[in-house]
Amino acid sequence: MNFGEVIFGDGRWVYLWHGLEVTLVLTVLSVALGVIIGIIIALMRVSKIRPFSWLGRFPQLKRLARWNPVAGLGRLYVEIIRGTPLLVQLLIMYYVVFGSYRFMPKIFVAAIAFGINSGAYVAEIIRGGIESIDNGQLEAARSLGLSYPQAMRYVILPQAMKNSLPALISECIAMLKETSVVGWIGLGDIMRGADDIRSLTATAFQSLFAAAVMYLALTVIFTKVMRRFEKGVQADDQDA
Repeated sequence: MNFGEVIFGDGRWVYLWHGLEVTLVLTVLSVALGVIIGIIIALMRVSKIRPFSWLGRFPQLKRLARWNPVAGLGRLYVEIIRGTPLLVQLLIMYYVVFGSYRFMPKIFVAAIAFGINSGAYVAEIIRGGIESIDNGQLEAARSLGLSYPQAMRYVILPQAMKNSLPALISECIAMLKETSVVGWIGLGDIMRGADDIRSLTATAFQSLFAAAVMYLALTVIFTKVMRRFEKGVQADDQDA
């Protein structure tokens, strides 16, 4: 069987089309959740909360005085999520966390798992963006009467997001490709559609090649759109 017969014979292209829909929706949900989690964790990582700072006057307790439980919790989250495979996290989310809640749509379960995973990487990207901002800007904002949360929200975080935009785009593209493992919980994405075609036609190359082309096309289109968005943001900054 040639490529056209394998993919388009008996309407088998529908498997890939439905898979494309699932992949796009899952990517959007995962990226949105990942950015929200990433911002929260990044702010936790750079927080200045030290509940025992008053113990700093005791030399033997200086380590406890410097302890930041909020930053430590954020660091623990990042280390655990980045240190374990995405597939393992997905299976834990599906079979353990939501194992007793089968009414939960698989796409939402997968989006939560992928969003939590992406959040750890986005957090480190945004944290780097925050730390790239000169500390004098924070001090200037505080001197103008802004509280620390207000200074972070209105002054530091917007600049950090702009500085982190190239790395965030790369993370979004990586998430698009990482959704290919969602077939392990029975969700019909592009790869699952290609695998269904393979099982129906007893051929592997044609269906897998079609899936690879679809991922490549999505990556190219998404990259161009995001690069144009990035240039637009930079142009607005220059005009300002």
